[in-house]
Amino acid sequence: MNHATLPTPSARMGGHILVDQLAAHGVRHVFCVPGESYLAVLDGLHDHEINVTVCRQEGGAAMMADAHGKLTGEPGICMVTRGPGAANALAGIHIASQDSTPLILFVGQIERGMREREAFQEMDYRAVFGTQAKWVTEIDQVERIPELVSRAFHVATSGRPGPVVIALPEDMLTETAQVPNTPRYRVTDTLPMPGQMQAIAERLSQARQPVAILGGSTWNAEAVTQFEAFASRWQLPVAVQFRRQMLFSTRHPSFIGDVGLGGNPKLMQFIRDSDFILMLGGRFSEIPSQSYTLLDIPVPQQHFVHVHPDPSELNRVYVADEAVNVSARAFCHALADLAPPAAPAAWAGALEAMRASYLKWSDPSGITHPGTLQMGPIMAHLNEVLPEDAIMCNGAGNYATWLHRFRRFTRYGTQLAPTSGSMGYGLPAAVGAKRTFPERTVVCFAGDGCFMMHGQEFATAVQYGLPIVVLVIDNGMYGTIRMHQERHYPGRISATALRNPNFAAYARAFGGHGERVERTEEFAPALARALESGKPAILHCLIDPEAITPSQTLSGIRSQAQQG
Repeated sequence: MNHATLPTPSARMGGHILVDQLAAHGVRHVFCVPGESYLAVLDGLHDHEINVTVCRQEGGAAMMADAHGKLTGEPGICMVTRGPGAANALAGIHIASQDSTPLILFVGQIERGMREREAFQEMDYRAVFGTQAKWVTEIDQVERIPELVSRAFHVATSGRPGPVVIALPEDMLTETAQVPNTPRYRVTDTLPMPGQMQAIAERLSQARQPVAILGGSTWNAEAVTQFEAFASRWQLPVAVQFRRQMLFSTRHPSFIGDVGLGGNPKLMQFIRDSDFILMLGGRFSEIPSQSYTLLDIPVPQQHFVHVHPDPSELNRVYVADEAVNVSARAFCHALADLAPPAAPAAWAGALEAMRASYLKWSDPSGITHPGTLQMGPIMAHLNEVLPEDAIMCNGAGNYATWLHRFRRFTRYGTQLAPTSGSMGYGLPAAVGAKRTFPERTVVCFAGDGCFMMHGQEFATAVQYGLPIVVLVIDNGMYGTIRMHQERHYPGRISATALRNPNFAAYARAFGGHGERVERTEEFAPALARALESGKPAILHCLIDPEAITPSQTLSGIRSQAQQG
């Protein structure tokens, strides 16, 4: 049907119009904490088949929406009430901003006639969210709901994806209007110029030691497959940026590791020694760039190709020889036309050596540390028993190093990890993932400090019967901060010790499955029982505080600092 001939429905209330528009744009899930400021929207949801997930805190709701956006490429939808509700949601907006995740946050707002009187829970949302969102607006006229909602979907998904915030005055939502139906949004994309692709191919053919570094969020499963095929044809060494392991299969013979925290030193040196770098989709910000030390700024020594969907990011930090303003999807599609040179790749030997280094680095079998619960065998067991499409979630903390270094990711859409380094993300992300893909296995890694930041969302998992498995890695402290404390102020422990509950009992108190794991041999049967329980489950894994990283102990770090 032509857009111009779409029928116009009868007059409806603003809250109902808003829900109609969400349905028109293909929304299937809404994550929210209810509030009186948007009751009319809640009433509209009553008559639609959109799945509503009621959460326990607005930060958790926003993180669930972020997880949905990461996994699907479609904007995650979050609804919160005004004032404190909006403030709580800001953590999720910051994640979506730094991680380039499409997300739309709808916030209840005071009545229009009460503005600038500091009414109950009043906030200036343009000021509050302006530095974190791609666009912040307030809908003053009920007739403009279709227009502004459509714009929100296009802004959230265009260029570099990100969050949009829309404030909804309470009185506007109860007004009525007759508005036209709106066609579903379409992601705007372009293709690289033919001359650019040919220039890239010629430069790559002449390289001595090239490397591709994949990142960003404008990917899908097809693009990953296309790039893997390109890497096979060219025998191209491929690394991924911090917490973007799902962008390239670890089983592929071209995969050489991830560029993030605690990365393989040999990989970092390999990148420094390379003469051609293809940075595809990502920004190469502080963490993957090793605090901006891997490449010279502003002009890298290597021949540098940067592919990114946001023109303002290109040449912002690193001046590129070829700056290609397209999404990862579009670029990968264009790679099919680039034929490799007939002669064997000059870098084949370097790739083989770096591949062997990655396999050794990511093998957990030889890793030991203090304590009766060993994380190396746990990671090996998870790799063995979990399905390849299992979705792995985590927040922030040293515990996540075990997951990122030793989990063998092989498929797109299997990783939920905030590149923003936000604690508390893993559990709500797992809930959001299981709501989005109920048929898939979902596992959350969380430290004891990380879990407690959004641990109340375990109740959400129980409420909706979502059998996620949460591994709480408990060392009784904020481990990452303690590590830095020992490194810079050895022996002077301050504000990092934690006294924790029995997390297994916590799970059972909510109606889930809970077990305490203190020894390595206890883990495998406990995991099997958790998976078979059909309930949300927590395995409370007590790890020795000395086991601060796979290769260092707290005492060792303190000793080195004191000697230095």
